[in-house]
Amino acid sequence: MKKLINDPRMVVREMLEGLVALHPGLALLAKHDVVLRSDLPAPASRQVAVISGGGAGHEPAHAGYIGAGMLHAAVSGDVFTSPSVDAVLAAIRAAAGPAGALLIVKNYTGDRLNFGLAAEIARAGGIPTEIAVVADDVALRDTVPKERRRGIAGTVLVHKIAGALAELGQPLATVAAAARAAAAATGTMGVALGACTIPAVGVPGFTLGEDEIEFGLGIHGEPGVSRQQIASADAITDRMLEIILGEGGHDAGARVALLVNNLGGTTPMELAVIARRALARLREQGLIVERAWTGTLLSALEMPGFSLSLMAVDDDRLALLDRAAAAPAWPGAGIIPRAPSLAAAGEAEAADETMTSADRLGAAVRTAALACAAALEAAEPRLTELDSKAGDGDLGISMSRAAEAIRASCSADRSDSAASVLALLAGQLRRAIGGSSGPFYAVGLLRAARRLAEGPSTGLADWADAFAAGADAVSELGGAQAGDRTMLDALLPAARALAEAAQYGLPPARAWSLAAEAAKAGAEATAMMKPRLGRASYLGERALGSPDGGAVAVSIWLDAVARR
Repeated sequence: MKKLINDPRMVVREMLEGLVALHPGLALLAKHDVVLRSDLPAPASRQVAVISGGGAGHEPAHAGYIGAGMLHAAVSGDVFTSPSVDAVLAAIRAAAGPAGALLIVKNYTGDRLNFGLAAEIARAGGIPTEIAVVADDVALRDTVPKERRRGIAGTVLVHKIAGALAELGQPLATVAAAARAAAAATGTMGVALGACTIPAVGVPGFTLGEDEIEFGLGIHGEPGVSRQQIASADAITDRMLEIILGEGGHDAGARVALLVNNLGGTTPMELAVIARRALARLREQGLIVERAWTGTLLSALEMPGFSLSLMAVDDDRLALLDRAAAAPAWPGAGIIPRAPSLAAAGEAEAADETMTSADRLGAAVRTAALACAAALEAAEPRLTELDSKAGDGDLGISMSRAAEAIRASCSADRSDSAASVLALLAGQLRRAIGGSSGPFYAVGLLRAARRLAEGPSTGLADWADAFAAGADAVSELGGAQAGDRTMLDALLPAARALAEAAQYGLPPARAWSLAAEAAKAGAEATAMMKPRLGRASYLGERALGSPDGGAVAVSIWLDAVARR
């Protein structure tokens, strides 16, 4: 286990100290792990105090939601452990006045016991105190009664509803009733791709296979309701929404708010893919998505996974969600377009350069190109692995996209000459491949096509010249030379072998085989070259031992050409 902490026994306190040090609107109680607003007025002038909390490990919940328009205080226990009665009571006494306090409690036994007893003591001491329990986990619909379900990410929306009403000066009974109604109108479903590790434990809470996910889990590192084989993001999202919507109350025309929550280890890229599908699916079902948020809102340490929360809204509830909140972690208004906006291109797409050569080799070049496509597609896993060792990892998918572009070009193009086919391939690859590979292959093919178009292009010497011209173009564009551990360390030996074969009058089939062998040897030699250009250069000697992925890709497609 690797954690950036000092002492597991002090991690919660130090985390809260850091949070308060970063935000001037927050204060930390000296003797309890309780964070509260630093701008609270004298008790007699206070609004209803909205207080939440629970175990740590759910950051930015709960202290991140303290601020005008949301919580007045948050109580933190140890990681995934309910805070003590005394800590909750200290929060009530520090934040509440005669208007009383509302405790928003996630439906776990420890939280209900400790918050419940603290509320009872507070009432006995003259502080009106109510509790709103959040039990939004629909994954447990077939396992436990509704009132015993867990409280998970939908709690954040309940914070917002209650906090907005308290900020408006509403009485405790009104704030509590609205919070309970909002909790009842919310359903949440979670899924994990892996477990999290509690600092004091040091090992993950469960183990998943490479192709497994935990479906319907809570927020305390526990396993889910079922273990399933991983599917696409769209399929997982659809299944989760099916279960949430299965609760009823979301007929066509219903208005909802959506929360796409990171459980800790999911990238913004993945969350956006999920949000895209969730919005589309809800709209397909005839629902009106009034507001949507995405981000890390209530996590489970570093757990890779996400949850979806759906809250039914009307004008009143929507107005409360829309009210401004000064809490550091509240993600903002959540206003979304009614439909995705796709802008038209600002200008016509640039046309590919066209050229012809004095030959009838277009069909032969297309056949060779298709062989290259098949070879690159089959090599995607290997190229991805090699590129990952250089700190990147996109070469495999780039070459797979190149294969798709080659097929598309060859199926649509019926040009007779080699130069015309190569020029069209240059344009297709330029558009299809991102990163550095696209420009390199495009410039190499385009320069080779120009050489073939300049004069005779039927002899091996002409093709050797064109190949060398293409390699030179790659070198000029990127600035690399032989020995820099790049694709040129395969291209340049192949160009020399082809030129020598032409000089000695070898048959074309033998010449291309020698070029492919030279490219393979050149690619293998890069394993002992220290990179001097590109992202691999940042690794220095740590890159030694594995060949350069770009050079290997060259050797793969040249071998395919030779075999054809």
